[in-house]
Amino acid sequence: MTGVRRDAAEFLRTRRARVTPERAGMPAGGARRRVPGLRREEVALLAGVSVDYYVRLERGRLAGVSESVLSAVADAPLLDTAERAHLFDLARTASSRVAQAPAPRRGVRPAVQWLLDSMTGTAASVRNARTDVLAANALGRALYAPLFGMPGRPNLARFLFLDPAAAEFFVEWDRVSRELAASLRTLAGENPHDRGLTQLVGELS
Repeated sequence: MTGVRRDAAEFLRTRRARVTPERAGMPAGGARRRVPGLRREEVALLAGVSVDYYVRLERGRLAGVSESVLSAVADAPLLDTAERAHLFDLARTASSRVAQAPAPRRGVRPAVQWLLDSMTGTAASVRNARTDVLAANALGRALYAPLFGMPGRPNLARFLFLDPAAAEFFVEWDRVSRELAASLRTLAGENPHDRGLTQLVGELS
């Protein structure tokens, strides 16, 4: 965990722990609490986000979070003006560091291509997170000939969702498309500043 993520995680966790349900306007309930302050699910409810999403935030993953969500998360544990400013500063720092991350590789090293070419008995290829096919061996190109017939760089997602031939090429097109769509949604959520990935998802939507 990076320094910014660690700081954000500790900040949200400690601020949640100091606020009682009564102060936050929630019923305390009759059951004895094992931890002080609000539970994660209570903060999520107050902020209007899912529990899973709030847990992600409390693990320090603030990159790409919208100002409206940050504001709601700040309201839930009753952050004061200085604390709200600190939370927004943490989010800005996290987002700027993600934005500086290197773009996905657009090709492969010669050694990787050599390794692919040495696999003469099986189809093999290499893809990046955007499903661009970066390299393949001879059998891989033959097997995915329709994909390599696309204009520009071969891209599995574009072929699968935009080319009518994909429905015939993939025997289990429904399953493959569901799995790839879920994978792209996850990747887009984890990499909100990857402009190429965002454009790809927008193109396919």
